[in-house]
Amino acid sequence: MVGSARICRVKFSKSGKSVRFAGKTFQTLSGSGFKSNYFDVETGEHYWISGCRKDGCDALYSTTAEIDEDVREEYWCEIRNLPKNKNIGFIKVSSKY
Repeated sequence: MVGSARICRVKFSKSGKSVRFAGKTFQTLSGSGFKSNYFDVETGEHYWISGCRKDGCDALYSTTAEIDEDVREEYWCEIRNLPKNKNIGFIKVSSKY
């Protein structure tokens, strides 16, 4: 199942083994996941969490992505080098594969 993607800021734990976002904690699967690399510690659901890429292949599969308002300008200007797009909040992202 392919879900939507989100481009947002997360907070890493000191150890780097977990990520916090929107009141949820995601822990690394340490390479044992299939098409996932983190799981929600409360629900056990698996997720693919990765950094943004300059080429725009920001998701595991092609899908739509919401770009959070607080990271929009940084994403478009510093990561993608497309400052004219800095007000765009939804995009179609290409797949890594």
